[in-house]
Amino acid sequence: MTWIKTIPAAEADAELRDALQKMRALYPVEYATPVDPGEKDLAGIVGAHTLLPQTLFHAFATFGTLMSPDLALTRRQHEMITTLVSVTNRCVY
Repeated sequence: MTWIKTIPAAEADAELRDALQKMRALYPVEYATPVDPGEKDLAGIVGAHTLLPQTLFHAFATFGTLMSPDLALTRRQHEMITTLVSVTNRCVY
């Protein structure tokens, strides 16, 4: 498995903390609770972007704005589309 250097949340500088806070503010409230209760830090793809805070914000803010409740699709429709795309791509998450 490839190892990518990441910055743990406890060691984040002001720029990284700001990017994470602004990104998370765009996400639906359901995303505030980690899926894995044992998860102690920034996991997976988000963690891999911690060296580039502005890139992290822009990459993940896109998802946050696409999930906005102000858009025409409901949350349920978003989840159905996501599930179908994941199955089509044989993605396990």
